[in-house]
Amino acid sequence: VFIAQSRASGSHRDVEDEELTRIFVMIPKSYTEEDLREKFKMYGDIEYCSIIKNKTTGESKGLGYVRYLKPSQAARAIEECDRSYKAILAEPKNKAESFEHDYYSINMRQEPRGNTLPFCGHPEFCSFERNENRIQESVSKRLSVISHLPFIQEQLFALFDLIPGLEYCDVQRDPHTNSGYAVIQYSTAASAIYAKYKLHGFEYPPGNRLTVIFLEDGNDSSE
Repeated sequence: VFIAQSRASGSHRDVEDEELTRIFVMIPKSYTEEDLREKFKMYGDIEYCSIIKNKTTGESKGLGYVRYLKPSQAARAIEECDRSYKAILAEPKNKAESFEHDYYSINMRQEPRGNTLPFCGHPEFCSFERNENRIQESVSKRLSVISHLPFIQEQLFALFDLIPGLEYCDVQRDPHTNSGYAVIQYSTAASAIYAKYKLHGFEYPPGNRLTVIFLEDGNDSSE
């Protein structure tokens, strides 16, 4: 409520939230924390970088975290960095170990066919292949929000405006069921991804879970 009121009064400060500012990336095992910082500092102010290492040998696992000061900076990094880094939003620290294992097993899995990861000059990556066959959700800048209860335009707008880049919020109501339906659009797909991650299953009002899914926006979803 405090954040929503601040934004309504003209203070557009980004939400300081670890789940929105920390990204997880795949890197060459030769990278140091300084190398990681150098590659990602162009996207915003970095609070810290860390490389995940084998607890026994101290060798890099080829995975790392970058935390920015603002969610918008993390969003820009995910959207604009080289696709070979496979940058995604990091799980909270209390879920980090299982998250790292799942991420590693998905992205390092070898398939009979597929494109090699584009880390030219880094032999440690040449043996790995991308899994092109796994099912991926079609991502877009537009979201559909469904609720058992009707929405109030101003309240829903304030909720989704917590994620930077909200362009419009169109609330509709089914006269037969009295359920809530809205279309949300952001300026970037990264913001829409954050919004879905944060608000799908969110109880608003308490006891009423929101369903948030991607809608086709006419753009190339693969991009």
